[in-house]
Amino acid sequence: MIFNAIFDSGNTTFMILCTSLVMLMTPGLAFFYGGLAGKRNILGIMMQTFVSLGITTIMWISFGYSLCFSGGEGGIIGNFDLAFLSNVPFDQAFDAAAGKNYPTFIFIAYQMMFAIITPALITGAFVNRISFKSYLIFLVAWQIFVYYPFVHMIWGGGLLAQWGVLDFAGGVVVHCTAGFAALASVIYVGKRRDRQSPPNSIPLVAIGTGLLWFGWYGFNAGSELVVDGVTTLAFLNTDVAASFAAITWLIIEWTHTGKPKFVGLLTGAVAGLATITPAAGFVPLWAAIVIGIAAASICYLAVQLKNKLGWDDALDVWGVHGVGGLTGTILLGVFASKAVGVQSGLIEGDAAFFFKELASVAIAAVYAFVFTYLMLFIINFITKVKVPENVEDSGLDEALHGEKAYDEGTF
Repeated sequence: MIFNAIFDSGNTTFMILCTSLVMLMTPGLAFFYGGLAGKRNILGIMMQTFVSLGITTIMWISFGYSLCFSGGEGGIIGNFDLAFLSNVPFDQAFDAAAGKNYPTFIFIAYQMMFAIITPALITGAFVNRISFKSYLIFLVAWQIFVYYPFVHMIWGGGLLAQWGVLDFAGGVVVHCTAGFAALASVIYVGKRRDRQSPPNSIPLVAIGTGLLWFGWYGFNAGSELVVDGVTTLAFLNTDVAASFAAITWLIIEWTHTGKPKFVGLLTGAVAGLATITPAAGFVPLWAAIVIGIAAASICYLAVQLKNKLGWDDALDVWGVHGVGGLTGTILLGVFASKAVGVQSGLIEGDAAFFFKELASVAIAAVYAFVFTYLMLFIINFITKVKVPENVEDSGLDEALHGEKAYDEGTF
């Protein structure tokens, strides 16, 4: 009964639900990537995704949350005052004055789910080429030196927040940083020896897309951190952008190749979801339609450019997430409306905000790319980043993990 006297049970339940939805996105991503990978590398890519659930949780509770959301006002990174959550009582209200009167622990868990999935997004770029040891080092270092600073700078009251930069649910913090880190990874490790390996299970890709789409409602609507009108706007904007992007991608690819591709439809949906993310609670519904169409068009062109330049981004992480996050952040600067959010964009006469969003995404893209490339270069001195040719040829599943995704029968 004390719980009901202190906390709003409706908002608390909502945030628990949204946290659970975002957690579900990580297994969804594993299914999505696992289906797209060749049959000898299904478990390798899924392992890289699932392991983040454990390692990132340990990091987040130990010091990650503190570095992101403790101290460092107007700076680049926080401090260790809340390490191991030692100064966060389990019954502490998060922000009751703003109507967010639910336990701080729910906010901590919600943000932890973002931290889990962000580095996992990168793994689709270097499928079949990265050793598991090097990936574990990468997973830890990348969060500390890339993800945590951008969380703090934008969502933790840091430098970019002081500038007036907005990112509703992770266009800069999640998708742009992960996407351009993926591009750096691709350029560093080089091409696969076998680039013709088809998806092993398109139905598995569909299941993964469904879980991602479902979880994205918690990702975007939950980022309002309270139940109000903006929550429902973000929810509907998410679905509308994804739907328009899916159909737009389908039409473009159908026109281009002469056949309607299921994987294209699914990829378009994910592009729409990634692109609406930074703007979901800041733009009107009609803008979500435009953003969805733009997401499919621009991300499709990015994938074609990648192919033309010979970048072996195996599962199009840069083209979908990197370019999607960049595009969505820039379009937020164009379409933001004070009538539905807290800020006017370019079409309402605020050019300054547009250039702030443009600058923020440029900084994120360049920093994530450069740091990731240098980090992989350093990791290679500790343990070889790229697997030997014989391991790549035989597949990571059996060579590194001693397992196979499918039972091929016995004799």
